[in-house]
Amino acid sequence: MAKRERVMRMSVELPLWRALSGYRVLTMLYAVGVFVHAREEYQRPLVAVGYLAVLMAWTLATLPRVASAQSCTKRFLGADLTLALVGILLTTVADPDHGDGPTLPTIWTAGAVLAFALKGGWRWAAFASSLVAVANIVQRETPSRDTVHNVLLVWVASIAIGYVVEVARASERTLARALEIEAATRERERLARDIHDSVLQVLAMVQRRGTALGGEAAELGRLAGEQEVALRTLVAGGLTPASRASEDVSLGAVVREVDEPDGQESGGRPCDLRTLLAPFAGARVTFSEPGAPVLLAPASARELTAAVSAALDNVKRHAGTDAQAWILVEDWPDEIVVTVRDDGPGIPEGRLAQAEGEGRLGVALSIRGRLRDIGGTAELISVPGQGTEVELKVPRGKAS
Repeated sequence: MAKRERVMRMSVELPLWRALSGYRVLTMLYAVGVFVHAREEYQRPLVAVGYLAVLMAWTLATLPRVASAQSCTKRFLGADLTLALVGILLTTVADPDHGDGPTLPTIWTAGAVLAFALKGGWRWAAFASSLVAVANIVQRETPSRDTVHNVLLVWVASIAIGYVVEVARASERTLARALEIEAATRERERLARDIHDSVLQVLAMVQRRGTALGGEAAELGRLAGEQEVALRTLVAGGLTPASRASEDVSLGAVVREVDEPDGQESGGRPCDLRTLLAPFAGARVTFSEPGAPVLLAPASARELTAAVSAALDNVKRHAGTDAQAWILVEDWPDEIVVTVRDDGPGIPEGRLAQAEGEGRLGVALSIRGRLRDIGGTAELISVPGQGTEVELKVPRGKAS
């Protein structure tokens, strides 16, 4: 969370404050240069020298103040704008016949207004630029067209920048919230997959066995069934009414536990997918593999193997223990494809959507969710009476 907040602040806040710091230093040097160039025209040059000395000291000493919105306090903004306004009004004192020439702070004044815009948005910018406009009009007494033009330019530009900053901050807050929701959703789906592959399967098996045994075991099975329904409803996010879900009894199955490969962190060595899928082979499961190692990142290998396990579990549950299944691993230059096919009765049309609505998220979470998390896709093809085929694809760039 801290890392995300730091990245979000850098997207708009940090570059703008850095630009403002550079602007203040450059415009301070520009104000000094303008005075040096026209120093002979001032009737009271010491007034200008004294003000510019204060301006230089203030600009350099307050650079840390314009490093971020937190350090740029209201008190600082008030003092900064006061210094700019005093400089505008002192221009007439330093040179009563100044006319339409530049003021003592020149364009440094815009930096004070921009600080208001970055700190508080367009309303603060409008307030500061209005004070600057009044000071310029008072200093000119009879402002020329150029003076009015410059005042309006600063006023409009500062308000526009303040508005853009407000919009950018609102967008950042929305994006940060969306990222938080996405992270929470992914974590929830991960937990739901683990629950589906373990707790829900055990509860379903207890319910089925208890109902078959009868007596006290039947009561235990009934309780297990109620807990299964409640847990499925929780996993599905409350989409399944308990009364409806309780009418459907899960068939239950034993899920093969997949050991996590060594070095499962992102920095681990690639794993050979063949060695992880080979234990699934048996009398009813045929495993076909390439002759060369199929290397995958540990995390991707773990998720892909778990998805294959979930697909085989669905074969046992819905096609029966006598169904034949085939696992085919294909290692292509641009992707890795694992296909799980069976010779069962297939899945009736609309059954998957109905199962998800009832809180049975085996295909949605244990298969498709796992592949989505590693950048892959899962496609399920089923024709009633002709079996079911699950095709799992992981792009080569995502797999290694």
